[in-house]
Amino acid sequence: MKRFALTLAALAIGTAAQATDVMKMAVTTSFNNSGLAEVLLPEIKKDLDLEVQLLVVGTGQAIKLGEAGDVDAILVHSRKAEEAFVEGGFGTHRTEIMYNDFVFIGPKADPAGIKDADAAATALTSIAEAEAPFVSRGDDSGTHKKELSLWKAAGLDPTGFGDWYKAVGAGMGAALNTASGIPAYIMSDRASWLNFGNKGDLELLYAGDPVLFNQYAYIPVNPEKHAHVKTDLADKLEAWLVSERAATLINDYKINGETLFVFNAKAAE
Repeated sequence: MKRFALTLAALAIGTAAQATDVMKMAVTTSFNNSGLAEVLLPEIKKDLDLEVQLLVVGTGQAIKLGEAGDVDAILVHSRKAEEAFVEGGFGTHRTEIMYNDFVFIGPKADPAGIKDADAAATALTSIAEAEAPFVSRGDDSGTHKKELSLWKAAGLDPTGFGDWYKAVGAGMGAALNTASGIPAYIMSDRASWLNFGNKGDLELLYAGDPVLFNQYAYIPVNPEKHAHVKTDLADKLEAWLVSERAATLINDYKINGETLFVFNAKAAE
């Protein structure tokens, strides 16, 4: 009888443990490095009884995971790639959630003199002309895609750069660590930079060009491509992400008094 009671108790505990819904979401390293996930995930669990398991990768890899049906949704920041994902039938729709901006970080001495640049293109041109060390993510992430588009806008091609241009093929935190160790210039999203603990000789040198706008969007994976994806949970999470509850948490998240993200959720496209 005692063994039977213990079995019932074990079953009850197991059932309780299984009561929480679980879904997988691929997110960018920049989002994860910002620290915002540590704020949002516990509240999602509390409000929805939903555990969101994150696969932290670059935008390019997040999209590949979505295409393969290895996740239920993605949260990324490269609009052109996002639209191609949806148009290809891999995502049901994209919903904009929040934004911040990209910034140029570099040695405090600023050997390329970008601090007073009048545009992002001017800053990059100055770095290239000085051949000052520059660390690139080099990982097909949203940040890397943006960096490449900015070089192109400046009329420059990184494939022809010398050893001063260092593509590390790594996430935002690892790339910032490399830049700190050199020290070198690097483009980062503002949130990752503010939450980065190993700043060393680096500081934020240039920001403010409208072209550095950095939008994050949420895309559920299309069940017509992968019938096993948890569309109901992805939709449940999306409703929470566009809610006033999420807006307050996102807008109130600050480091040293500085806001990291601005909520701007829009209707799905």
